[in-house]
Amino acid sequence: MTTPDATPVDVLLVEDDPGDELMTREAFEDNKIGNTLHVVRDGEEALDFLYRRGEHTGAPRPDLILLDLNLPKYDGRQVLEQIKSDAELTDIPVVVLTTSAAEEDILRSYKLHANAYVTKPVDLDQFIAAVRQIDDFFVQVVRLPRRLG
Repeated sequence: MTTPDATPVDVLLVEDDPGDELMTREAFEDNKIGNTLHVVRDGEEALDFLYRRGEHTGAPRPDLILLDLNLPKYDGRQVLEQIKSDAELTDIPVVVLTTSAAEEDILRSYKLHANAYVTKPVDLDQFIAAVRQIDDFFVQVVRLPRRLG
C-alpha cells in the first residue's frame, strides 16, 4: 500500500518490546504494505533518528510515527512532546500505539497533539488488523504532508 499518488512512505516504529515489533512487522508483511518500516527501541534512539544523529545520520524523515508510550531512556510522552513542539517535526503524524488504556495516558497524549491513540490488542490477529487499519487510514485515506527535498 502506498499513498494515493503511489509513493511508498517511511514509517518509524518506536517500540522496545521485541514481540510487538515482530507483530508489527508481520502486519506489514501480511498486508503487503510496501512502506518501509524503520524501528528504534527507546526514546533516545527515536530522537536520534528524527534529528539524524549518531548512527542515524542518513535516516529518512518519517511520514508516519507509531509510538509506544512506555519506553526506556525517554518515554513516549517525552518523545511526543519533543516532536510536536519542534517546527521541523510537528507535521509528522504520530499514532500512539501502546498497551495502556489509562484515561490519563489517552488525555495527555491528545493534549500533546498525538494524531491518534490506539491501545494494542493482545491477540495477534487483532493486532495485525489494528496496524492494517492505521496504515489504511494514514496512508490510503488521509493526505500526508509532501516531503520537500
